[in-house]
Amino acid sequence: MNWLLPAILTAIFYGTYNVFIKLSSGHIHQIAGALILQIVAALLGAGVLLFLKIKDVPLEVSTRGIWYAVLAGVFVGLAEIFSFVVFAKGVDASAGIAVIIGGSVVVGAVIGFLFLKESMPPLQLLGLIFIVAGVALVSR
Repeated sequence: MNWLLPAILTAIFYGTYNVFIKLSSGHIHQIAGALILQIVAALLGAGVLLFLKIKDVPLEVSTRGIWYAVLAGVFVGLAEIFSFVVFAKGVDASAGIAVIIGGSVVVGAVIGFLFLKESMPPLQLLGLIFIVAGVALVSR
């Protein structure tokens, strides 16, 4: 399967997720909102996992994979809490989401380049520079 379509769908899901965080942030405490979000996500994941298990789809699980997933959970939990904090301060979705998502793209790419030893061709570097410039512009 080509990676681009699932990546675009993921971007749509993340964008929509951030809009709902923005909408709920003035009506719920940050920690309560993040906890509810995580419980719903866990239930959805458990449902999909159960479906795959019923369909006898092989599910690879390793200790290393578990630890990386735990660390990802820590950081997504922190990201969710701080997203609620940001939007509770009245930031417009158009600015807050752009800074959060754009910033996460840059952080992920830099970590990939510096620590995972992934390549960064000149065109990708230029794209990241544009993202940084865009984040700087929308955050004003």
